[in-house]
Amino acid sequence: MHYSINIPNFGDFADARTVASVAVAAEQAGWDALFVWDHVVHVESRRRVFGDPWMLLTAAALATSRIRLGTLVTPVARRRPQQLARQVATLDAISGGRVIFGAGLGGPIEDEYGRFGEPTDPVVLAERLDEGLDLLARYWAGETVTHHGRHYQVDGVRLLPETVQRPRPPVWVAGFWPNRRPMRRAARWDGAVPLFGPGSHGYGPPADEVRELAAYVNRHRQDDGPFELVVGGVSPVAPAKARDLLGPLMEAGATWWDERQPIDGPDLDRLTPVLRRVEHGPPSV
Repeated sequence: MHYSINIPNFGDFADARTVASVAVAAEQAGWDALFVWDHVVHVESRRRVFGDPWMLLTAAALATSRIRLGTLVTPVARRRPQQLARQVATLDAISGGRVIFGAGLGGPIEDEYGRFGEPTDPVVLAERLDEGLDLLARYWAGETVTHHGRHYQVDGVRLLPETVQRPRPPVWVAGFWPNRRPMRRAARWDGAVPLFGPGSHGYGPPADEVRELAAYVNRHRQDDGPFELVVGGVSPVAPAKARDLLGPLMEAGATWWDERQPIDGPDLDRLTPVLRRVEHGPPSV
């Protein structure tokens, strides 16, 4: 199993220097990745300071050499695919090929989309997500892209340079389980980042639900390449307790543990408690 740190892009973590310091501490402590949220506003944090996730991750990339970096998750439907392709490719170059791209619908939809006059129909957003992901993959591969879709138009454009990772960075897709459509989408890419109900961010899932999800995704995979199943929450520092939590999840099919503060807790966007957990290192299983 691999282990990552997950932080929001607001509060203490709106500062790029703070995020860089967390990335350095995580790398030194043996964590495998650092992920940041990609929000412009959030119902739980409308009065807090926000940082742009790609600027935050750039600072983290320049301060580290090994740890992988990415967003969990970027709402592709509220971004222009060509601009997003450039941002990710630039970060992949700066980091020497360490980017993992997390994608999803994003939310809350009324905050992230509706307040800016964007469409709020989940069906439309899902269409834009799928169409946008396909465009991103083609841009990152260095193709000359001509595309006439329902939501995006491209006429003979090639975006260079390509990403360092070939043919592209890993793409992990998020969604709520047991909703099937997001996990069918994830099965077409490189990983799934499920949440197990609203408010579940920061709380470890039941192993039986992870097992059910893993079986569902495997049935919809069209190739036998590597595929990651990412779950997360707060893990105990004590090795025995960590094994009790993570062992059943690993047996159920989880391949990454993403260390997250509870979304309804007081420490979600505070540096001190997060850094304390980072410095203890990944769970010992």
